[in-house]
Amino acid sequence: MNGGAIRRLAALGATALSLSGVFALAAPATAEAATGGRCAGREVRALPFPTGTVHLYRSNGYVCATTVAKKPGSGVLLVSVQARGNRPVTDRGRYKHHAGPVTVHAGHRCVKVHGAAGRGSVSSGWILC
Repeated sequence: MNGGAIRRLAALGATALSLSGVFALAAPATAEAATGGRCAGREVRALPFPTGTVHLYRSNGYVCATTVAKKPGSGVLLVSVQARGNRPVTDRGRYKHHAGPVTVHAGHRCVKVHGAAGRGSVSSGWILC
């Protein structure tokens, strides 16, 4: 192989690598992005509050929750789920539509849920026991 062929091959490889990076950035980075913030399983509870709703799902011993804002861009959104005896799992940030999903393995234990959107919030106490 001569020097020109090696340079063309290296340029082709660099172009392919660059394009793969562009496609990787365009693809959903998380399961949340791929599912639109929905949880697996069936919805077992909805906890409405003035500025949004926390949706709770259960499937095979796992509990998952999302907070959906009533008005897009309403500030900081938060969702937190805690299985009894464990620490809470929380997602908090300046999201446009929803926070979460967050999932915990609860088995047959009770869970505590907290959600907030802007100035409104809801806390469940121990539920799904």
